[in-house]
Amino acid sequence: MKEPYRITEYGSFITGKEIDGYTTLPASTFSALENFILQNNDGDNEALEIMGLSSRKGIGKIITATNYVGVIAMTDGTSIEILPKVYSSDTYTYEKAKKLLIDMLKTLKDTTYKSFQTTNVSAEKMNIFEIFIRMYIDEIFFIVKRGLKCNYETVQSNENVYKGKMLFSKQIKHNFIHKEKSYVEYDVFNVNRAENKLIKATLQYLYKTSSSIKNKNDIKTLLHSFTEVEASLNYQSDFSKVVSDRNMKDYTFAMLWSKVFLSGKSFTSFSGSEIAVALLFPMETLFESYIAVQLKRLLNNSDYTVSAQDKTHHLFENPTKFLMKPDIVIKNDSNVFVMDTKWKLLSEAKANYGISQADMYQMYAYQKKYNAQNVTLLYPMTDKVDDKKVIEYSSLDGAVVRAKFVDLFNVKESLSAIINDIIYS
Repeated sequence: MKEPYRITEYGSFITGKEIDGYTTLPASTFSALENFILQNNDGDNEALEIMGLSSRKGIGKIITATNYVGVIAMTDGTSIEILPKVYSSDTYTYEKAKKLLIDMLKTLKDTTYKSFQTTNVSAEKMNIFEIFIRMYIDEIFFIVKRGLKCNYETVQSNENVYKGKMLFSKQIKHNFIHKEKSYVEYDVFNVNRAENKLIKATLQYLYKTSSSIKNKNDIKTLLHSFTEVEASLNYQSDFSKVVSDRNMKDYTFAMLWSKVFLSGKSFTSFSGSEIAVALLFPMETLFESYIAVQLKRLLNNSDYTVSAQDKTHHLFENPTKFLMKPDIVIKNDSNVFVMDTKWKLLSEAKANYGISQADMYQMYAYQKKYNAQNVTLLYPMTDKVDDKKVIEYSSLDGAVVRAKFVDLFNVKESLSAIINDIIYS
């Protein structure tokens, strides 16, 4: 297994030389990554939001990660990992950052990451891409254990025995001479349904892509359970046939995983002949989801409820327009507290610590519409501002906006302190 090249958000790759503060890639890998960025620059600058291209005298070309994290796997087996840039009271290590990324992914809605149990495998010994593959394998083992779902498949064939219904046009075409045969259409109850076809195609793809012996062996074992299933040849068509109902609940996560792997994308659309798959996730989304889930757990046994992406109010009622969606609303029978998460590093060297004026307008509107006791902006901890520093803005009409910092390596303790300060003090 090739050792992956790793950087954190806003870290940079160069090639051809070793310079402190940069990660050096082989020329071929750097070129493939550069082509990947250029090929995806289709006018909306999507790829350039993920990675930036620049040049500096004495260094040459530079590829810089932005606020996306995850993994890019190349067809030659090379993988590039982009990890969250986290400041903490604890020492930063690759293992902690990787565990944090997986924990964050588990909280995302409409993905399968939440089903992954890191205790089931030696995650610390795997690179991120192999962990993603492991997640998928665990999902399919669960399905196989419960039994592959069957359905009726419509079959057209020239039979010696009449069954189903006669296809007269084909009967005339194929059996004008052979009157003893019947060209018919009938239904067969089998495992060869769209969902199973997609899973088999994904397993075959991952077997070729994975470099983990354990993952490859487990995939080979799983493929034996799909012997009677035809691998999907038309992904788009088969995904359109996927059934989402109570009977197919066991397949929900597997179908999401299959779409990720077979389309080679996560939240964004990528292309590139030298890129096997790019699984990249915006830290703003991960941070928001992770904090909401942690707060729900923290206040689970209290008299407060936690609502994520709350849709209670519009900015205007006549007409009802401009829906307000604060990231987190915490309330009980008599009190309301509103929070918004911002994946941004504040600094004492910046005006207003770097807090956006637009964000302040938004928080002020939340306070008024929700009649909140106070509203809070949650930022990741940074070494540029003392996390004990009180950052609070209040107006004469009673609006109070606070900024608080979350230590992501100690998220429960950090959020507990914030809740105690905001709600219980």
